[in-house]
Amino acid sequence: MTSHPNDTQIILGIDPGTRITGYGIIKVGNKPQLEPIDFGCIRPPVNLSPPARYLALFDSLEMLLEKYAPNAVAVETQFVYKNVQSAIKLGMARGIVLLAAAKRNIPIYEYAPKKAKLAVVGNGGASKEQVQKMIQLLLKLPVLPEPEDAADALALAVCHANTLSFHHRISLCTNTSKAR
Repeated sequence: MTSHPNDTQIILGIDPGTRITGYGIIKVGNKPQLEPIDFGCIRPPVNLSPPARYLALFDSLEMLLEKYAPNAVAVETQFVYKNVQSAIKLGMARGIVLLAAAKRNIPIYEYAPKKAKLAVVGNGGASKEQVQKMIQLLLKLPVLPEPEDAADALALAVCHANTLSFHHRISLCTNTSKAR
């Protein structure tokens, strides 16, 4: 993506899961302050079969993508669970997220949970509560973002916004040194 923080960007962060998928949408613009747009969770009914839950997740993601038209999707990378079945289910949920974004040609950026925590708390081993509190402070939210999955999704969006800002600063330094 060639855009930079001086352009308005809408970033959708996704913390995928088969039971709960957190989402968080922020706007990055000319202001140094990140602007929260929306956050919450997608909870497909647990009484549905796995394929029906995946379809419900996909349909909900498509509605979010349609409503907010993000410029980028930041999704949590999968980490290895001890439980293979849990890892497979999480992989399926991640696949649904990737498919929904790819279908609309929206760039996808993947971040490890530790990198997102580092971006908002300054500690890759931060607790869920620490992430929630820092997201509340960073985005000036009147209440703690709940549930934790929504706060994690917002952290992914903030992580991507920080990455955009970093790349923009690097390009400015590179362009300035070339001009000399």
